[in-house]
Amino acid sequence: MFLVTLRRVTYRTTRTAQHTAPYAEAVHAFAREDWLRLNVPGHSADTLHFGPLAQLVGDVPLRLDLPPLLEGIDLGTRSPMDEALALAADAWGARRTWFLTNGASQGNRIATLVTRALGETLIVQRSVHSSVIDGLVLSGQKAAFAYPSVDADLGIAHGVTPADLARAIAAHPEAAAAYLVTPSYFGAVADVRACADVAHAAGIPLIIDEAWGSHFGFHPELPANALAQGADIAISSTHKLAGSLTQSAMLHLGEGPFADTLEPLIQRVFHVTQSTSASALLLASLDVARRTLVTGQDRISASLEAADKMRSQVRSADRFRVVSDDFGRIPDIVTTDPLRVAIDTRAGGISGHEARRHLMRDHRIMVEVATDAAIVAVVGAGAAPDVDRFTEALHALPSPLGEQAPADRLRLPSPGALKMTTREAFLAPSRTVPANEAVGRVSADTLAAYPPGIPNVLPGEVITAELVEFFHRTAAAPNGHVRGAADPAVTTLRVVDRECHESGPGADSW
Repeated sequence: MFLVTLRRVTYRTTRTAQHTAPYAEAVHAFAREDWLRLNVPGHSADTLHFGPLAQLVGDVPLRLDLPPLLEGIDLGTRSPMDEALALAADAWGARRTWFLTNGASQGNRIATLVTRALGETLIVQRSVHSSVIDGLVLSGQKAAFAYPSVDADLGIAHGVTPADLARAIAAHPEAAAAYLVTPSYFGAVADVRACADVAHAAGIPLIIDEAWGSHFGFHPELPANALAQGADIAISSTHKLAGSLTQSAMLHLGEGPFADTLEPLIQRVFHVTQSTSASALLLASLDVARRTLVTGQDRISASLEAADKMRSQVRSADRFRVVSDDFGRIPDIVTTDPLRVAIDTRAGGISGHEARRHLMRDHRIMVEVATDAAIVAVVGAGAAPDVDRFTEALHALPSPLGEQAPADRLRLPSPGALKMTTREAFLAPSRTVPANEAVGRVSADTLAAYPPGIPNVLPGEVITAELVEFFHRTAAAPNGHVRGAADPAVTTLRVVDRECHESGPGADSW
């Protein structure tokens, strides 16, 4: 039996309770009744007169699409929503959990804004998701970067070592908190325990963007989650591998030395960022996903077997390379997410972008992400994909690059120098100029090759010729996309007006 404190109420949760989904069950029970709905949402669950919508999503989702603030669902003492949140906190080992309906991006913005109450400088892993940078725009904090190791050949950023974090903190003793990312998009897991020890020794909390690790800790063959290793806040993109609906996520507060300070701050910022009309469908899916993870160890075992078989078949064909096979030589990687299958396609004579395009067009197979050099296949915790279909299609791909494959990789560019804070540059007077004229000037936007959405240039950083070339080649690639660009082909870039920058911080180096 476990004690979970939530909204100043102590709940007793048991393993039996984890087999229930109290909020989802309450929503389902409400939807089964014969209601005359004279409230929002405007479709009123009227499947007859809103036939096109019902045809699009089905009758049941319309009935489940309930508004918030209903007695017996999310209002009242010990409501089903309170019970669902308590069960989620227990499942992830949290002091308290918040359900999010705007993705882990919302969680990242919450956590960033929370740290502003602790100080003006935030130590940030340079390869954080762009939503953390959005949070810096909102908070106005200064960013002090901790740099991950980078596989320049494959264009992959990994993690930050405890030693690198310690150096960043030593250089910025005024830092309010440290913000790291693990696992990476390619499944690399950093040493959270040691990083937490480093942060706590310096008197600051450790925040982990664990968007890609929402399933961690729910099977003995999976890595432990960040909270179990001492993180103070963990952001969980539950829809990614844990099986809730797209756009649903969770934020977890750990039982650490900063919990008393962080909890009220998180609650306040949560109210600022969460919709007042949060989707019951998304919230219910989080409740169900938690129950499925807790009770689905056998299903997760099958998923692990499928991912292992996928890697084994890739290796045995001896055409492509499994990226994680080389992770052991990288000091910041302590383990790997076994449900991520990253494949170096260039080793087999085809770029990642072309491989993804052929898999979709010719074989109706979707993978999570493609870079110039690789693709990443994701096996959801509990999913049972057709491995043979995937590997047969993979090895049927053409080899347009042939033996020239290793020579023409699109390398991940180094970031430009930081000249202004993120907020200053984002809000400063700016103008759009031709991309070649932007070289040497300060970016007003966040631009990221997407996915994975890791910013390549931030507001306040100098745009380099290398970055411009990278953006042009990314945009020209099949399915290539640069998030935040002023136009899809990145022919123009938004920069800070020279006059504004020359009168601001760092003008002497302009």
